[in-house]
Amino acid sequence: MNNKRDMDNKRDTKRSKLLISNVAASFVVKGWSAFIVLWMVPLTLTCLGSYKNGVWLTISSILVWIDQMDIGLGNGLRNKLAIHMAHQQYEEARQIVSSTLAMLICIVVPLLLILWALIAYGDVYGMLNVDSELIPELRTALTAAVTLVCMTFVLKFIGNVYMGMQLPAVSNLLLALGQTVALILTALLYYTDQASFTAIVIANTAAPLLVYLMAYPYTFFKQFPMLRPSLKWVKMRAAMELGNLGVKFFWLQVAALIQFATANILISRFFTPEMVTPYQIAYRYVSIVMIAFTVICMPFWNATTDAYERGDMDWIRRSSRRMNWMTMMILGLLVVMVIISPWVYDIWIGDRCEVPMGMTAMMALYIFLMVLSLRYSYFLNGVGALRLQLYMTVMTVVFIPLAWLVSRETHNILCFMGVMCFCIAPSIVVNMLQFNKILKGRATGWWRIK
Repeated sequence: MNNKRDMDNKRDTKRSKLLISNVAASFVVKGWSAFIVLWMVPLTLTCLGSYKNGVWLTISSILVWIDQMDIGLGNGLRNKLAIHMAHQQYEEARQIVSSTLAMLICIVVPLLLILWALIAYGDVYGMLNVDSELIPELRTALTAAVTLVCMTFVLKFIGNVYMGMQLPAVSNLLLALGQTVALILTALLYYTDQASFTAIVIANTAAPLLVYLMAYPYTFFKQFPMLRPSLKWVKMRAAMELGNLGVKFFWLQVAALIQFATANILISRFFTPEMVTPYQIAYRYVSIVMIAFTVICMPFWNATTDAYERGDMDWIRRSSRRMNWMTMMILGLLVVMVIISPWVYDIWIGDRCEVPMGMTAMMALYIFLMVLSLRYSYFLNGVGALRLQLYMTVMTVVFIPLAWLVSRETHNILCFMGVMCFCIAPSIVVNMLQFNKILKGRATGWWRIK
């Protein structure tokens, strides 16, 4: 009995140390990433101007949709990999990694062909409400962007491998390196006077691909050779196992995208492409807080999977109390950020764009609601409690028609943002209730995990 207790304590200590080291490393990486994103805003705005920059931001939100078309395989991989490694099932782990890569390739090839056809023959100018005289090369830029993003789509599973191995800091580093390369390329285009719309689009979409291409051999030939993908390790059983879990994650990702990633497109359609720029500036400013919160909480996802698989609920309860304190600190920080936003914008973007304080305040409310949702969903995702979250995605179905109705009646972007806040609120309540029921061992009926 004492030996088992000692082993559990050692495992608990090791998990906590790994989590703390990843949080610390992720803070450094995400701090740099946030700095890059903030620096990129005025640079891109200077290169393209408010109108073209708004169009690029709208396109980038469409590219996020492509990035999420993995039917949840990435998140399924990180969960299954964490489970197999917790039980030292190395052969099954390699099958999961190999099968994920094979399925991603099978998804991306037809997806890319469809996107090429839509861009070539569809009314892209009408869909994005773009003036063809101001951006005549829109089709060329879109074709290059979707091609590069689809290639990145396959290789980005490397980040999920690191998260499954409880090393989210490395996954964050890959993302930060991609953003850094994008900034360097954009700066080079600016200083060489080559910053056309197409060139900016290519620079931003090619950068992450270059990073993942370099990360692949390091990851699977040096760091984790036992997980190296191979055709002989692609198994139908592993693919089906991933597919069943992945589809659930996929619908959760789609629900989030409907509300967030479509916002740029809807603002462009309901208002003007130029209005996307202040909206995105407010988001990028306030979302620094969510980035910090994500840095802290992301390692809890797979650490929770490990703890739950081993029956260590005490560790989960202690972690939950820490997250409550962090959530309150986030609220206070958001209030301060809204108050000082006029001075921050003046230093950051000067007179290139005006961002009303009301927009910043509404964005802060939305970000806080997102933080509350993530505070519980990271735990629920870690233990595989996805069914009830899937039911709550019904709120996203009403988002677009409700946003359209409110925007038509009010012609006010703040009311549009209010709809975003309204649609996310119910899921927070449900996530909180299920979380507490699972901790107390009372998750039955609708609240059960599976």
